[in-house]
Amino acid sequence: MQKVLNISEAFSLALHATSLMAGARQRLSVAQIASRLSVSEAHLSKVLQRLGKAGILESTRGPGGGFSLKRPAKEISLLNIYESVEGPLRPAACLFEEKSCSGKACLFGGLIGRVNREFEDYLRKTRLSQVKDVIGVDGDAQEDR
Repeated sequence: MQKVLNISEAFSLALHATSLMAGARQRLSVAQIASRLSVSEAHLSKVLQRLGKAGILESTRGPGGGFSLKRPAKEISLLNIYESVEGPLRPAACLFEEKSCSGKACLFGGLIGRVNREFEDYLRKTRLSQVKDVIGVDGDAQEDR
């Protein structure tokens, strides 16, 4: 069965970690990010590696090393981040991968398709620079402004 708004833990980690990096003035280590987000270093490390392979992050080893954005936050869409960890977004209009009904009408009246299209549109249009202040550099969520 398909999910409506497929937001995985990996995408959530990627979004929060890149948001922290966008607001930071220096590279952040896996340990620093994991501590600020109260998450597993092992899982976070895997997510950051995917973001690095996708060209969103760069990493530096050694003292003063860590992760940082590879390009300006205003050039990174939330869809770029999503697809880096989840693969291509494939919005669906049905909860089943293969329709089990006649297809003449949906029990949800097209709601699932509309929600998924709106989600994709939001991810495509929203830049990391627009959401970077939601998670403060100290890791605390901040009030809407």
